[in-house]
Amino acid sequence: MIAKLAWRNIWFKPLNTALSVLLLASSVAIITLLILLQKQFEEQFSSNADNIDLVLGAQGSPLQLVLSSVYQVDAPTGNIEYDSAQVWMRHPFVQSAIPLAFGDNYLGFKIVGTTPEYLSKFNSKIESGRLFSGNFEVVIGSELAKKINLKVGDKFNGTHGDAKEGEQHEEYKYEVVGIASRTGKVIDNLILSNIESVWAMHSEHEQHEGGIQEPKEITAVILQLRNKMAIMTWPRIIGQNTNMQAVSPAIEINRLFTLFGIGLKTLEYLAYGIMLISGISIFIALYNRLKERKYEFALLRLQGASRFQLLWLVLLESLFLCVLGYFFGTIIGRFALQLLSSASEEDFKLGFNPFEIIWNKEGALLIVTLFVGIISAILPAVKAYKMNISKTLANG
Repeated sequence: MIAKLAWRNIWFKPLNTALSVLLLASSVAIITLLILLQKQFEEQFSSNADNIDLVLGAQGSPLQLVLSSVYQVDAPTGNIEYDSAQVWMRHPFVQSAIPLAFGDNYLGFKIVGTTPEYLSKFNSKIESGRLFSGNFEVVIGSELAKKINLKVGDKFNGTHGDAKEGEQHEEYKYEVVGIASRTGKVIDNLILSNIESVWAMHSEHEQHEGGIQEPKEITAVILQLRNKMAIMTWPRIIGQNTNMQAVSPAIEINRLFTLFGIGLKTLEYLAYGIMLISGISIFIALYNRLKERKYEFALLRLQGASRFQLLWLVLLESLFLCVLGYFFGTIIGRFALQLLSSASEEDFKLGFNPFEIIWNKEGALLIVTLFVGIISAILPAVKAYKMNISKTLANG
């Protein structure tokens, strides 16, 4: 009875109710988005860098080298000579060394020259077809195969550079010989070939341009080392004695998370500010409603309602508003994450799951939301509890 009456009361003035719910939903949506985004962003970045101690590449921005080589989301810092890189790749301290060579793309998706160990690093297997072996044979990531509708046996021409609208190589065709299994990592959106394919295409391009064939180059090497001391010392030794740099992904990504975290904290403070405003809005709505309907509250007392029931009625109205705000806020937050995921997949090949539920943090958010409702309703509820029936009816 009390719950039904409380539900009807919040729709007594639908515009006021809609405003309170909208403000609360906005704050919940922002916080929900931040909770999901931070967790999934950090998980994806951490999982893609598993078992990578250092990245060896051309000198330049360390973060740019990590982003381009580990996450495939930036332009590389340049190329390095393969012979020079092999000196470090064959060092006794190295447990595994996977070379990467960038050069072409297809419809904006990178064609990466590498070795079969690159698939093993991501725990990826061949789902259909086989692994690349000859020149211009490629294995396609599972997500990419769906997006551009490629299957085993299909052939296509690559485009020079990383621009989708670049010069197309018409003299050679890549052939799809395998589709990789889904991993949820960056490899799902890549086209993989052997390094010799990149060299052959690069050599052909130089001859076409009338240039002189240069020593064979690669873009970067991802290293897993046996010795922790090497992880500490190699960046300084390589930087001082070669024209290359060795960068720790862990260090650079921690810096990125720090910058990312500042932005998230700012948005989080904004969201809680909006939640505070929504709490004030709920308080004003309840207080005004109590003033406008105090005669009806007095009649409820005459019909047998207790003081506690009136107090509970006002509290329920506020809690119903908070539950509505939380419900719509979580939906809006997930819808926003879906839009963000679509944009990030297009630009950065990173996708987010809007249907994931983070029970501990989202549960805590629900408790905070309900707490805002209780605080907002305390004064109106106490006034309802202390209402003087005879005085109210006499003035009614």
